[in-house]
Amino acid sequence: MEANDLKKSRVMLIMSGVMLGVLMSALDSTIVGTAMPKIINDLHGMEHYAWPFTAYMLLSTLAIPVFGKLADIFGRKIVYLIGIFTFLAASMLCGLSQNMIQLIVFRGLQGIGGGILISNAFAIVGEIFPPRERGKYVGIVASMFGVANLLGPSVGGFITDALNWRWVFYVNLPIALIAVGIVALALPGAIEHHEKRSIDFPGIAALVGAFGPMLLAFSWAGRDYAWLSPQILGLLAFSLAMLTLFLYIESKVKEPILPLFLFRNPTFNVSIAASFLANAAMFGGVIFIPLYVQGVTGLKPSASGLIVTPMMLTFTIFSIAAGQIVSRTGRYKAIALSGFGLATIAMALLSTLTASTPHWQLILYMIALGGGLGVNTPIFQVTIQSAFPAKMIGISTSAGQFFRNIGGTVGSAVFGSILLSTMASRIAKIDWGGTPAAFAGRLKDPKLLSNPAALAAVRDHIPAVAMPYFDHLLIQVRNILGHSLHMVFLAGIVVAAIAFLVTLLLKEKSLDHVEEDQPIEACDNC
Repeated sequence: MEANDLKKSRVMLIMSGVMLGVLMSALDSTIVGTAMPKIINDLHGMEHYAWPFTAYMLLSTLAIPVFGKLADIFGRKIVYLIGIFTFLAASMLCGLSQNMIQLIVFRGLQGIGGGILISNAFAIVGEIFPPRERGKYVGIVASMFGVANLLGPSVGGFITDALNWRWVFYVNLPIALIAVGIVALALPGAIEHHEKRSIDFPGIAALVGAFGPMLLAFSWAGRDYAWLSPQILGLLAFSLAMLTLFLYIESKVKEPILPLFLFRNPTFNVSIAASFLANAAMFGGVIFIPLYVQGVTGLKPSASGLIVTPMMLTFTIFSIAAGQIVSRTGRYKAIALSGFGLATIAMALLSTLTASTPHWQLILYMIALGGGLGVNTPIFQVTIQSAFPAKMIGISTSAGQFFRNIGGTVGSAVFGSILLSTMASRIAKIDWGGTPAAFAGRLKDPKLLSNPAALAAVRDHIPAVAMPYFDHLLIQVRNILGHSLHMVFLAGIVVAAIAFLVTLLLKEKSLDHVEEDQPIEACDNC
């Protein structure tokens, strides 16, 4: 299944279907956040606030390697269609949810559908385009993540206000149906396998047991539980034990879900390490820059969205441009290094932010970060696909995307822990005087500073005589938040700089041919 064998109109249809699938999956990671306050009001269960996000993230990440391998066995088309139908059905069920438990379960199902789409989208591109052309189209598909981050919050807010939060999920239905029609008509069917293929069920179970608890631990650590709490240490210990079992199983089975021979390829190792770090840095920007804008400068969420918009626009544009340059020149290492270099500089600039920093200056810093990270989004998909023979595209691509997703989870947890621990140590030194414990507790929560409505509600309960004292405390806490975000961005410099150093190890190879000189065992199980 190569582009040369297909009409140009059919190739464009396939790309449209793939892009819709990726956009739908990526958009659902961002669009729901704006609607969550109203969802909580309707369904209650404030204690489960984070679980719809956690369920989606956890199961989408675990689905990537599993369904990437299943698509190698049963064919990319049928598995991709299953992913769209799963996402469609789960979206409808999310919209019909009557309580938080139902929503969490259906969001998990939706995550599986999203993981199927993500795991196979880039593999489809790799299968229909030769190595030299992949960069161009991978960049276009990867830009859908930037579009999702750009449109998600505003679209979610508009739908929630104009219609109902349930339509945040229902809006997926027409998009999914269009994608089904395009993929069913345009994407070639499964390639017949003459040999009998087997499914690595023990490996799938061990994979879930190894990485599921690990992702939960990093999602909860520093937020719901202390890093050294029995809950987090227990999850990590169980994860380590299951990882050992997983590695043993994968070394023995005929068709492993994540073949260990992939890690004998230096290009693959460098690429997944760089992708891991790139996504960690990306989360450092996407999550914490809005917190600075709202919590430190005191702007409303709508204004915050406008300020963050240029970053995501630049991410999208640079992602597409990098893919085009790689396809035209066949060179990628210098581009990858320049991207991480720009991201490192951007993080350094962000670490200088204060409450008085002009908004135009912040926007320039964010444009630099979006550009640096956008450049690298398509490149490591191309390097991974080009490091192995064509019949290994599916399994290598899904493995790369799997580690990229884990990077986002681990990065957001580590950055969040740095923020909260720094805030806690500095807030402990404030003289709270006679401030009621309830109000003091609220002021210690960084979420309050980024929620004008909640902050106004707290102020309504402050006696007029105590208002100057309260405002003085508020200024102190805002300054502490600003300092804590300074520490987060300093950590971001380290992450981006390590990614730059890792990329120096990348060996640049020609994209005009596919590497076929793999060890024999690397091809028997692909």
